[in-house]
Amino acid sequence: MTVKVGLDVFLDDQLDLIRDQRVGIIVHPASINSRLESTRDLLFKHPDIHLTTILGPQHGIQGETQDNMIEWEDFHDPVTDLPVYSLYGKTRSPTEEMFQDVDVVVFDLQDVGARYYTYVHTLALVMEACREQEKSLVVLDRPNPINGVATEGTVLEPEFSSFVGLYPLAMRHGMTTGELARYLNHEFQIDCQLEVVKMQGWRRDMFFSDTQLPWVLPSPNMPTLETAIVYPGMCLLEGTNISEGRGTTRPFELSGAPWINPTQLVRDLNRMELPGLVFRPVHFTPTFHKWAEERIGGVQIHVANRGEFRPVLTGLALLTLYRKMGEGRFAWKRPPYEYETEKLPIDILCGTDRIRKLIEAEAGLDELQESWKTRLQEFREIRQKYLLY
Repeated sequence: MTVKVGLDVFLDDQLDLIRDQRVGIIVHPASINSRLESTRDLLFKHPDIHLTTILGPQHGIQGETQDNMIEWEDFHDPVTDLPVYSLYGKTRSPTEEMFQDVDVVVFDLQDVGARYYTYVHTLALVMEACREQEKSLVVLDRPNPINGVATEGTVLEPEFSSFVGLYPLAMRHGMTTGELARYLNHEFQIDCQLEVVKMQGWRRDMFFSDTQLPWVLPSPNMPTLETAIVYPGMCLLEGTNISEGRGTTRPFELSGAPWINPTQLVRDLNRMELPGLVFRPVHFTPTFHKWAEERIGGVQIHVANRGEFRPVLTGLALLTLYRKMGEGRFAWKRPPYEYETEKLPIDILCGTDRIRKLIEAEAGLDELQESWKTRLQEFREIRQKYLLY
């Protein structure tokens, strides 16, 4: 049976949540139903819905901005003749102007299960704006594509809050969008008027491919489920001068740098006995982003067992070896990064500076895992209160 996403449940029998109200929506390319019909079109054409406003997150409502830190501007939607407001441009928070013709906000974005993916933080800022401007919020739930069971990595320390981590979440949080909304709203006293429309038929152990739903890339460098599976670890390379595979057809699965001997790298990685994957030595030439048009060496991650695979541990293993093999050429990326102008990108990605300092001290993987063990267990226990499935 195909999983029924919150959008379909909402349209079938929960329209009372918005009836006789002016509706604003927050959408992107993956805001679709099982027939690939968009949330925008379905709500705009519905005779019982008064759609007045469209808002979009990073990468735009059509996924038109390719890379991080590429802002986009407000425009008028030629399909609906409605205003479209950018939440990744002059502001990340909805303004009073954006909500002036809105009574209720419908949020329908596909997350990928990692703290750094900015749609989680757009959700948090929308919740805060809804509270401040006395608007109600309806979150249409969608699957966590990399399952709702596994959690991994550091839990953000508040002093490292940024747009890649506003609130304390684990790197891999194991929650759906609706569950995240409940967690943020209650645990951090946002206290907006919130309703979550649950999915039907989704189980926590499901990967996206188990849902029988169509995959639409939620951002330009998230082309496949395989990308999402490796992303919670490989996104950490954004905090370095190592290519995370942007500018290739396999972002985050491919990684590398000019100084890397792929055969030696794979030999060293195999000694670490990381579970659930196979490393393949590669050379590739990114067409844009880091090392554009340069032939570089590295690896491709092939996940052989999704249940056993540990993306954060794998990403840190690669990070330590890329640094070790750098011979003075490896570097931590300098700010600015995602609107943070002082702290190192690697530190805001990790949500702490402890991971970087441990890597610089040449700590092993066991010590890195031990550093987050206590806080991750605390997060798991708190998270349990907000799970819907």
